[in-house]
Order: sequence, then C-alpha cells, then structure tokens
Amino acid sequence: MQKITPFLWFDDQAEEAMLFYTSVFKNSRIGTVTRYGEAGPGENGTVMTATFYLNDQEFIVLNGGPVFSFSPAISFFVHCETQEEIDELWEKLSEGGEKEQCGWLKDQFGISWQIVPVVLGEMLNDPDKEKSERVTKAMLQMGKLDIAGLKQAYEKGNDS
Repeated sequence: MQKITPFLWFDDQAEEAMLFYTSVFKNSRIGTVTRYGEAGPGENGTVMTATFYLNDQEFIVLNGGPVFSFSPAISFFVHCETQEEIDELWEKLSEGGEKEQCGWLKDQFGISWQIVPVVLGEMLNDPDKEKSERVTKAMLQMGKLDIAGLKQAYEKGNDS
C-alpha cells in the first residue's frame, strides 16, 4: 500500500473521470467501487467512492457534490520518455478541456496536468547556464512541449 494517495472530490463525475483516466493511461485499472445506497446522501446506485490505478499509482475519487472545485495550484506531473507519448497524452487529456502554456493543460473535469519530457529536467539543470536559459526561453513559447525544439534550443541556441 502506498503511503500517500491523491484523493479527488467531484460533484458527480467520479465514475466518468475514473473511466476516462484509465482509458488514457496504459497499465491502468479500476480497483474498488462503493456506491450510494438508499441512505444517500448521493443518488442511490451512483458512485460514492472508488479507487483506480494509473501506472500502479493509486487514486481515490469521491462524488461529494458541488462544494469544492479543482485549481491549477495542484496538478499531476507526467514524466514522458518520447514525443509520441507527449502527443498522445496531450491530445487525450486536453479533449474537452484547455491547452495551456509550458506543457500544462486542464482536462474536461478541471484537473490540471503537466505533460513533460524527462529530458527537460536534465536540460534545465545543466551546469551551463546559457544552455538552460535557452531551453527555458524555448519552453515558455510552447504550449505542448516539443522535444526536438527543446533540444535545438539546448544544443544550438534559439534564434527567435
């Protein structure tokens, strides 16, 4: 059992969100589902809480009603190895949501995600400050992060 588990409060879309996320990420599965009974407070038969796993990371969802909303102050950071993985996750997660700057997006449920190539961290932490500055400048001009564009800025500079 993992020690810390993200817990997501939805108005009434917990089941829909869980099904969506497990369809987007490989190596994902649904765990337990607890449904409201006649005692409520949710509608009888609807999801009260559920667990699901994305790449072995457990998440818990709750249909708790319109009390709280999501904020970009909390986001899920996804480490991507390839541009294909970035492209796929960017398109799937942003559908019905909002594409933002520097690899950030908001999905259809209002949850913020950062879709980031692993190599970006390596480039930003390079001891050569000129290289890392060029990469930062390139990243700030991107919505979806582009590994080739970041590498070009890192290796040759960015003429823009």
